[in-house]
Amino acid sequence: MKEYMPRIIDKILKNKLEYMGAVVIEGPKWCGKSTTAKNIAKSLIELQDPDNKIQYDNINATKPSLFLEGEKPRLLDEWQMYPVIWDSIRTDVDRTGLKGQYILTGSTNMLNINHKTMHSGTGRIAKLTMRPMSLYESGDSNGKVSLEDIINGKDISGVSNLELEDIINVIIRGGWPESINIPGDNKYKIVRDYVYSLYNEEVRKIDGVERDKIKMEALLKSLSRNISTSVSKSTIASDVANVFSKEVSMPTVNDYLITLEKLFVLEYVPATNLNLRSSIQLRTSPKLELVDPSIAIAALGLNRNDLINDLNFMGFIFENLCYRDLKIYAEAIDANLFYYRDNKDFEVDFILKTANDKWGAIEVKLGAKQIDEAAETLKKFKTKVDLKKSGEPAFLMVLTGSSLSYVREDGVYVVSIGNLKN
Repeated sequence: MKEYMPRIIDKILKNKLEYMGAVVIEGPKWCGKSTTAKNIAKSLIELQDPDNKIQYDNINATKPSLFLEGEKPRLLDEWQMYPVIWDSIRTDVDRTGLKGQYILTGSTNMLNINHKTMHSGTGRIAKLTMRPMSLYESGDSNGKVSLEDIINGKDISGVSNLELEDIINVIIRGGWPESINIPGDNKYKIVRDYVYSLYNEEVRKIDGVERDKIKMEALLKSLSRNISTSVSKSTIASDVANVFSKEVSMPTVNDYLITLEKLFVLEYVPATNLNLRSSIQLRTSPKLELVDPSIAIAALGLNRNDLINDLNFMGFIFENLCYRDLKIYAEAIDANLFYYRDNKDFEVDFILKTANDKWGAIEVKLGAKQIDEAAETLKKFKTKVDLKKSGEPAFLMVLTGSSLSYVREDGVYVVSIGNLKN
């Protein structure tokens, strides 16, 4: 039995089980949901097990509460195979009032699909979103710098062991747990298989709707080319149409985008709602991100040399890597991410806001030569914020692929992604 690699979500899951009757862990396939849940559960039922399908079908048709029998907390892995389980758990939690009874895992957002027949579970079932591993979880970041320390204004310093080539390698590999300890170039094949499964199985299995895998492939390639931008749906539609030499309807594009969201592949960073001094018009379209940068690499069929030879595009892919890690670290400390862009195309990559209304601004830059420019952007952004309403920023940070982490004389944090943790 292989050793369990601790995840940041472990602590969050244990905490939620202390005050909720059940917790559902959602996220893309192969991100480690089942492994994490098994590490905490005291009994489990694997609902995709083909050897027990007839038995499970009979239980589903006659007495679904039998699924819930077992030592608690009980794991119901891939619960969406039998959606009635959701309401069975909700009913049992209502009846017993007990906490920490059930863990559910799923790779599909079933609540969006079955909203007419399933109750929300509010107050009974908490939801957690799990992503592929951050660099700290995979051991590629040494964790010398804590995001929480930065928010609290503490001094930081660190030296990362990641060179540019290492950053490219971890981007191509991704944060998929199964790929972490695979030697040689085989580690890069996990995400290729993932994308192949996405095109050929997952987009159809999610709700039984037949979708054109060539259109889905063209759409994911468009998303990948426009990663870390607020690309319009019309641009994506045009990209897909170019593959087919004919127009693709907007309802089709919307359906395919929503499908990728339901499969936890596609995420959006909302525009900031900070109070600004001027009435300058803001761009409100969300910024597009994939749950892991390796998906973009696999979808576009890129290799190391492609990224080295196009460092401009590499910068957008690096931002996607930083988004993944920042999202994981931020959620661990009850914070969220936004971005800023106005109609004059002045942009800040990420705005972090905590539950207690602290905020900070983050610019992502791959190389050290861009740090000064990024720091000036952050200081300029600060002048646009109405500090009487929003308060002083807790921090201004340049998140970089360079090796050093430190605080500049002007107070701007410079942080290597190879040093960062939650």
